[in-house]
Amino acid sequence: MNLSSLNIKTKIGVYALICLLSVGTIYAQKPASKAVVEKPQLQKPAEPVMVTTVEGITEYKLQNGLKVLLFPDHTKQTATVNITYLVGSKHENYGETGMAHLLEHLMFKGSPLHPNIPQELTSHGARPNGTTWLDRTNYFETFSSTDENLIWALDLESDRMVNSFIARKDLDSEFSVVRNEMESGENDPSGSLSERVISTAYLWHNYGKATIGARSDVEGVPIDRLQAFYHQFYQPDNAVLTVSGNFDVTKTLSLINQKFGIIPRPARVLQSYYTLEPVQDGERNVTLRRVGDIQIVSSVYHICPASHADFEPIEVLNGLLTDEPSGRLYKKLINTQKASTVSGYNYGLKEPGISYYEATVLKTKDITEVKDILVNTVEDFTKETPTKEEVERIKNKELKNIDLLLNSSERIGLSLSEYIARGDWRLLFYSRDLLKKVTVEDVMRVAAVYYKQSNRTLGIFVPTEKPDRSEIPQAPDISVMLKDYKGSQVIEEGEAFDASPANIQKRLVSSANTGVKINIISKKNRGQSVNASLVFRFGTENTLKGKETAADFAASMLNKGTKTKTRQQIEDALDLLKAKVRIDGGATSVTVSIETTKPNLAGVIKLVTEMLRESVFPADELEKLKQENIADYEQNRSEPQWVAVNELQRYLDPYEKEDPRHVKTIDQSIYAIKAVTLEEVKAFYHDFYGASNCYISVAGDCDENEIKDLLTSSFGSWKSPGEFARLASKPRDMTPINKVLQTPDKANAFFFAQQPIYITTNDNEYPALLLGNYMLGGGFLNSRLATRIRQKEGLSYGVGSQISMDYFEKNNGLFLTYAIYAPENVEKLEAAFKDELQKLLKDGFTDQEVMEAKKGMLQSRKVSLAQDNNLAATLNSLTYYGVTIDWYQKQNDLISKLTPSDINLIMKKYLNPDKISIVKAGDFLKKKQ
Repeated sequence: MNLSSLNIKTKIGVYALICLLSVGTIYAQKPASKAVVEKPQLQKPAEPVMVTTVEGITEYKLQNGLKVLLFPDHTKQTATVNITYLVGSKHENYGETGMAHLLEHLMFKGSPLHPNIPQELTSHGARPNGTTWLDRTNYFETFSSTDENLIWALDLESDRMVNSFIARKDLDSEFSVVRNEMESGENDPSGSLSERVISTAYLWHNYGKATIGARSDVEGVPIDRLQAFYHQFYQPDNAVLTVSGNFDVTKTLSLINQKFGIIPRPARVLQSYYTLEPVQDGERNVTLRRVGDIQIVSSVYHICPASHADFEPIEVLNGLLTDEPSGRLYKKLINTQKASTVSGYNYGLKEPGISYYEATVLKTKDITEVKDILVNTVEDFTKETPTKEEVERIKNKELKNIDLLLNSSERIGLSLSEYIARGDWRLLFYSRDLLKKVTVEDVMRVAAVYYKQSNRTLGIFVPTEKPDRSEIPQAPDISVMLKDYKGSQVIEEGEAFDASPANIQKRLVSSANTGVKINIISKKNRGQSVNASLVFRFGTENTLKGKETAADFAASMLNKGTKTKTRQQIEDALDLLKAKVRIDGGATSVTVSIETTKPNLAGVIKLVTEMLRESVFPADELEKLKQENIADYEQNRSEPQWVAVNELQRYLDPYEKEDPRHVKTIDQSIYAIKAVTLEEVKAFYHDFYGASNCYISVAGDCDENEIKDLLTSSFGSWKSPGEFARLASKPRDMTPINKVLQTPDKANAFFFAQQPIYITTNDNEYPALLLGNYMLGGGFLNSRLATRIRQKEGLSYGVGSQISMDYFEKNNGLFLTYAIYAPENVEKLEAAFKDELQKLLKDGFTDQEVMEAKKGMLQSRKVSLAQDNNLAATLNSLTYYGVTIDWYQKQNDLISKLTPSDINLIMKKYLNPDKISIVKAGDFLKKKQ
């Protein structure tokens, strides 16, 4: 995954499932021969040396220079192995741009002991990925914490550290995939603009070069140069191995020394990098002209390295500017409806980084006015001193996020890569401690030092008689700074909890009172963490007609103000309670997701109760939401992904215009948003909201009796005004189509296919269909579609399939396939998809495929139950279905007993190439020129 292609805005749309399916930069590979490959028997390495320990994380060092971080957490049933190499796009020389990212791709092509890495990842039920950034590259696997899985993961990373194939044949096929990824990034106006602006901000330093690299470099790189880059940087003395989660420290440290300690320390000496970005001596400007549906303005300022003492005040300053709804930019641009979105972030890097601010503006509005407001608000910050309370608010929000991070060994294990890249993993804790000390004076000081005209990259060059320049400090001596640093008190550990259905049922406490159905799994977690999910269902097919838009906004407005609290006071209260609360809803239900800690759970539930039962729906907040939604729709007008999916969903839509499930066009959606009134939103809330059909599940560290009583008292008396009934579905028996849609000036195209499948998840044939799709286009890109289309032919960066089913209604079943690709490959991609489907239906799956798929899927399902947020949501769903967690186990049992003939029979029964509808969107006219 190329991190430089990520957009700073929060992208919303109807296609989150596609984003979830398109995972990382990992590819399938043909099975290798059965020849046994053994590691050479070398002299036993010396025992690892303990270096330091901070808040439960202990650093060791091997004889060959490898740093090892161990973070045990026995409350989880998972473990994560993450290896960070101190090499990123910053280390690329002339002609080598994109090499670090390209190498990340090839690292999944195999090594002598692990010739088919994607297959192994799938068979072990792992959740893996690899990412490349400016200062580092990392690879990780999260898996069910068994000795077998841990040994496998350590063996995998040790073997591919120095023995990866990095072959010419793989480079030839992979270029098309990387180019596809490049073109996907070029489709995004915001991402393209940020790439141009940042490259202009840096004249000499490699931070200005996008991680994806120059197309000419990636296309022309000689294999021997790529191999030399690999052997130079992928060595034990340039890596940090992190193991977090449920494992035995002594045993694991011994395993690490066995696997990695035998790798000799390289004879080469890594070169130092001495290029420093000169002080900027005047504002710079970039104008990007491309097809699009929304205007964007951005501004960049050079800042200090992340290890410098100024960085934490800069982080607080960023919050004071962009926080919703208290930020100065938010108030001046969003509250006034001059801009649709505003955002900002800091590049926290080893060497001097940047601050980046961005605003999006509708075509009909004045971009010049927004540009002036954005620039003046940032650069005139010191003209209005923030209050101590405002600074503390931002600090509390950041500290809350750090506290919640520290409660998750998996997230810490992965987040440490960023701090390792900054210079030392202990900076995670050291920076947190500095953040606590930030004052109003610190914020004012950094605002005056860094945010000025001569340090801005936005516009044109303007001669200045007396330039006011910013001297950017370099990174301090971190070894001296952290010499005696010990951190804060280690977070309290929890219990080892077996997340099997049988044990969950044994621990489960359930009750039902006046429509409120409650499930509680109380268990001691690290940091006393706890998750909760609340689902409220309402309405009938007749009562909900024509109310979809009002329903959407009613749910979105629940956190915008109550009878006693403003939106800002709600945000402040959540920060003080160390809680993340998310509310999602629409015409038939609203869901509240909570993440917090045991001491704060009761307070969060009381606050959520107030948000749900005493919402006041401020008029100004509704107008801001409407503008934001309109901007999102406008931005998607020419996006191939959105265009293709919307077209096919509309074609297969069997519902009338007034039905809340009816799929609208962009224009229809915008019209509905503009037309909806505050009175309609309030009316929907008053006519439908209540707890007569409520499902609540809590999983984690809590007092089950206290929480059960609190939930009952909070929602037991909240009666729903009307009845609730599941909406009856209709069949999608439309004649299949194969349609092409033009989206001019878009480098990437999108392929989307769907076939209705009439089956429910409660059907005994469903597990076979689920596992069959897992092998066809699911899993971790070790599927047949990924192997053929992505690895073998290099046609697509992201390709996969999914089945979507309902427990009650068989008419809701769908099989869908998607692919992102270059327009010139449209015929090849469709032919490959159809050919793979025909081969499956003709020849079926092999014994080996089924065996590996069952193993991987069952482990993945176990990992899902080990996540408290997933467990709470699952318990709510099962209660709604009217079944117990034993139903989940029965599904596992059915999967484990499946044979190839079972699966092949079901796939032939339900998949029919003649019934699949296809829509392709892209700039196909341009590719013919």
